[in-house]
Amino acid sequence: MAKKKTAATRSTTRRASAKTSKPAAAAKKTSKPKSSSRSKSPEQIQSAAAKLDLEILKLVNQRAQLSIDWIESHDDPRQVLFSPQLEDEAITRMLAKNAGPLSTLAVSGVMRHVFSGARRKVRMQRVAYLGPAFSYSHQASIERFGEAADLIPVSTIASVFEEVNRGHAEFGIVPIENSTDGRIVDTLDMFTRLPLRICGEVQLSVNHNLLARCARSQITEIYSKPQAFSQCRNWLNRHMPHARLHDVTSTSTAAQLARDKPGAAAIASGRAAVEYGLEVVAADVQDNKNNVTRFAIIGDHVPAATGSDRTALLLQIPHKPGALSDALVAFKNNKVNLSWIESFPLRGPEAGYLFFLDFEGHQSEAKVKRTLDHLAKSAVRMEVLGSFPRSEVLP
Repeated sequence: MAKKKTAATRSTTRRASAKTSKPAAAAKKTSKPKSSSRSKSPEQIQSAAAKLDLEILKLVNQRAQLSIDWIESHDDPRQVLFSPQLEDEAITRMLAKNAGPLSTLAVSGVMRHVFSGARRKVRMQRVAYLGPAFSYSHQASIERFGEAADLIPVSTIASVFEEVNRGHAEFGIVPIENSTDGRIVDTLDMFTRLPLRICGEVQLSVNHNLLARCARSQITEIYSKPQAFSQCRNWLNRHMPHARLHDVTSTSTAAQLARDKPGAAAIASGRAAVEYGLEVVAADVQDNKNNVTRFAIIGDHVPAATGSDRTALLLQIPHKPGALSDALVAFKNNKVNLSWIESFPLRGPEAGYLFFLDFEGHQSEAKVKRTLDHLAKSAVRMEVLGSFPRSEVLP
């Protein structure tokens, strides 16, 4: 009996001990360690930050130097100076490991500046864009070339082409397509006039905002470029039916007018609001929340195939029944995805059309070569505008 009682006593003691230990174990399991910064004084935090700043400076410069060394290790550094796919791949690798608190936009912005500064140490890149500053074209230029490049604002799309064609700029950046409005006619028209090539692209999310220095109820007129108004048409009809709309050459010009004129507002970017001291009266007023503008980078650079490319083409075929369908069968037969086609009436008395085509693949690929050979056999005029890496949409 004594043994059984002792065993029972031990069992009861174990159960009691387990009951008392469970809350402590649970508390230990669920409690979170205090942030190390909370246990430090402001002076200690500042001292640690100062040391880390120097380490960041050292690492950033080391990374820039590696970019410089890579460029200069080639026989013709100019040919690799513009290598957007390599920079994009490096940023993508970093973003995949980014645990915050910095956003992906902030991290990619830092690295764009590092790469831009490295390129500038080798050679200054002059880039013409549709200005003025703080327009969406300016933003696209910064995303691709960084602020260390010599960014040159010009007043028209035609002027961008002319600056590059005359050798005043090494590259130009122009809008070519919008997900809401479709083709940018002025850009496509200039490809028919000047012998320039597409060597890259930037796809930029375009988020329009209503900017002003007064309350929405006090706005009597709104300024913006026609394309921006078109992309916000439904919102403006619902929310600002009393305001007069005025077309101007750019969203930056609209922001300047909104800053200077009482009762005026602008449809423009958030960056324009910061630069011109305006308030965001209403954000994201575009009708299509996935509003994207694709920009073409023009120049004489010839990018190598990356495995994820586009090819652009100008094509004129005989103006007769079935000519277009006969030409386009080449894409089906060679399994090449035709992603975009636009037509333009020929100038002058000649009847017919000029087609702008955009399709997946690089002109060095066998299936693309076969497609181009097929098209050339029936073409009155054919010009490959370039093969270039496809880009992801930037926020």
